Amino acid sequence: MPQPTPRPAKLALADGTVFTGEHFGAPGEAYGEAVFNTSLTGYQEILTDPSYAGQIVAMTYPEIGNYGVNADDVESKGIAARGFVVRELCRRPSNFRSEKSLSAYLEEAGVVGISGVDTRALVRTLRSAGAMTAVISTETLDDAALVEKARNSPDLVGQDLIKTVMPDAAQEWAEPLHEFAAPSSAAATPGHVPHVVAIDYGMKWNIPRHLAAMGCKVTVLPGTVTAAEVKAHKPDGIFLSNGPGDPRPLDYAVGTIRELLEDGVPIFGICLGQQLLGLACGGEIEKLKFGHRGANQPVLEKATGRVEITSQNHGFALKADTLPADVEVTHVNLNDDTVSGIRHKTRPAFAVQYHPEASAGPHDSGHLFARFREMMTKA
Repeated sequence: MPQPTPRPAKLALADGTVFTGEHFGAPGEAYGEAVFNTSLTGYQEILTDPSYAGQIVAMTYPEIGNYGVNADDVESKGIAARGFVVRELCRRPSNFRSEKSLSAYLEEAGVVGISGVDTRALVRTLRSAGAMTAVISTETLDDAALVEKARNSPDLVGQDLIKTVMPDAAQEWAEPLHEFAAPSSAAATPGHVPHVVAIDYGMKWNIPRHLAAMGCKVTVLPGTVTAAEVKAHKPDGIFLSNGPGDPRPLDYAVGTIRELLEDGVPIFGICLGQQLLGLACGGEIEKLKFGHRGANQPVLEKATGRVEITSQNHGFALKADTLPADVEVTHVNLNDDTVSGIRHKTRPAFAVQYHPEASAGPHDSGHLFARFREMMTKA
């Protein structure tokens, strides 16, 4: 059956750069911060990662959509990214797990996509000028008008985005890792069942799946939860999830973590969770020029000299020279020496600036879940 002729679409950046391509997904306009991801696979996990709320994501790998999408690979209740940019879209996927095409998936979710874009040129622009506001449109095709819309769209900095992606209420999590996921590196052990309260700032679902797979009872609480509400669950450990945007407006989350630190319950944070933990300890945050997004980010563990290839998605980072003396930098990103891990010296709390749940991505860092479980066992 012949494919319908795609309608034209344009992507405009706030610096005046305009790319012309073909529309896929839903028609309309999408505004957000333009960023790029260097992963070769995992586009469905990327689209449904709540950390991408408020952003238009460009993939650097040239062909996207070749294996379609399926119900098992989602990482949240829906697509979080506001728009999607690819070089070449595969409109006829072929994979035994495929349930629909990427274009149909975006169309059902009301998300605008654009293909046929010179993503190499786009990435070079974002690397040179930094992440910036942008717009994809199938409606406004006048370059000057579209650039003006991009310049007038809200900046991601200073926004509280976690309230747009966090759950509405507490929930118990029991879903294990899926058949096609790698097994947890921290298998369930007999004896006491640790109770983990996972504070959800926009959590990817493979995180509680890992916690459940290693034998934990998992209670998920919204990111606006108070310390008293967390303590009421009598947790053995507290998990601080990933999430979107700028951590600096999230005073309520920082205050909750600061109070929880005083109780001595083990805390494990990732991504936004690390940034919030660092703020609670007295550190400061910087916005990175274009951020780290991809499944191939090298991280050095300083104590051992071990290098792990990690999955990352963040545009902000802790400033190492602002951390207090009782917080140690444990990991650094080998691409730019930014803080990729911290540990509190007198409290059982640690965090990393990447995704050990590996969805999608390498499994080098799955051992961190085992470390967290060990901390709960010894507490």
